[in-house]
Amino acid sequence: MDCGYEAEIYEGKGLFGQHITPVSCPDCHTIQNLVVGGVIGDVAPSFRTEMGRLCLHCGSDRIVVWNKKTCPKCGGNMRDNEKDEFWT
Repeated sequence: MDCGYEAEIYEGKGLFGQHITPVSCPDCHTIQNLVVGGVIGDVAPSFRTEMGRLCLHCGSDRIVVWNKKTCPKCGGNMRDNEKDEFWT
């Protein structure tokens, strides 16, 4: 990426069956990780999918699942820094 933007992206399943989906916000130009599904989705139906969710940074309802390539700040290509992140 040309602008130096970095984001921590988490992948995998959590202890209670939830997974994380990285989303991009066109309004505040950020990437966030949304917790989706699992026990949380069973209790709170709005957490079952990414649909209808809001940006965690600015509250926008225009978030989209991030393509893991495009920088939300400058539109350039982002690279994986090859560091593995794990979560439970």
